[in-house]
Amino acid sequence: MMDDVATEGSSTHTQIDAANAAGPATAAGAAKSRPSARRGRRVRMTGAERREQLLDIGRTLFAEKGFEGTSVEEIAANAGVSKPVVYEHFGGKEGLYAVVVDREMRQLLDMVTGALTAGHPRELLEQAAFALLDYIETYTDGFRILVRDSPVAQSTGTFASLISDIATQVEDILGLEFKHRGFDPKLAPLYAQALVGMVALTGQWWVDARRPEKAEVAAHLVNLAWHGLDGLEQKPRLMGHRKS
Repeated sequence: MMDDVATEGSSTHTQIDAANAAGPATAAGAAKSRPSARRGRRVRMTGAERREQLLDIGRTLFAEKGFEGTSVEEIAANAGVSKPVVYEHFGGKEGLYAVVVDREMRQLLDMVTGALTAGHPRELLEQAAFALLDYIETYTDGFRILVRDSPVAQSTGTFASLISDIATQVEDILGLEFKHRGFDPKLAPLYAQALVGMVALTGQWWVDARRPEKAEVAAHLVNLAWHGLDGLEQKPRLMGHRKS
């Protein structure tokens, strides 16, 4: 790796050579000073450790300043390394950003899909709402990055496609419930997108507001979604004059 690590070997040998010329006692004193000099040396990071450090720093800076507002120079300076180290690990700012976004998307998707364990549809709505709010609360920087438009491609796509993936998980649940209640199950994808989109947009607002408390936000989201679903008309009508 190209990590810049401070070395003190040459200066230590120079001190000992000078001490040998001055006499045995002085040379012995110089030799005793070598362990303390070594203790002052910085510990070299492994490649994996340096990579994680750069990812953590990049994540913080991208959340605070966005992709365009963050430079390779700033990332390197915060890590205490030279710019070539960032290029060696990620090929540049774009590569670092892509890895950060990919990790955050996987984290959010895993949290939401892993939370959907209940049998009752209303409890499933609660679990989905809590999972997203938990992610926002725990990984605030990551969420700020995700809701921005991404300038580079990631293997998991965009935030919109991630929300669509989550909606697909909900879609199957809604389809069964619709069929049970006599509604057209083909409409389940539409309602799944609407429900997940509502929670996601509320989350974007809550990431800064942080009021009411998380449990209360989840309760209100489920209140609107559930009672809206509970009172669905089989053939909804428009009240205005426009029909197309």
